Amino acid sequence: MNLYHAPWLARNISVVESKDPTLVGVSGMIVEETRRTLRVRTISGILTLPKDVITFTIDSDKDVIDGASVTQRPEDRINRRYRRN
Repeated sequence: MNLYHAPWLARNISVVESKDPTLVGVSGMIVEETRRTLRVRTISGILTLPKDVITFTIDSDKDVIDGASVTQRPEDRINRRYRRN
């Protein structure tokens, strides 16, 4: 199953790139997903990451996800069709 269409709750995320340099390298478990944000439990607490400024991987997968392309509600993201890179 493609990661774009899978639920992301309780999965591990790692931020690979970001427009905000303080977010690069953030990793932890996704505890909540909204239309524009991901809430991640890290070692230092829960952080809210805006989707539109990060590029990330889920569960150490080789596929990198551009957060700006998945800025919709989780239930809409699961049913949407995405272009393959």
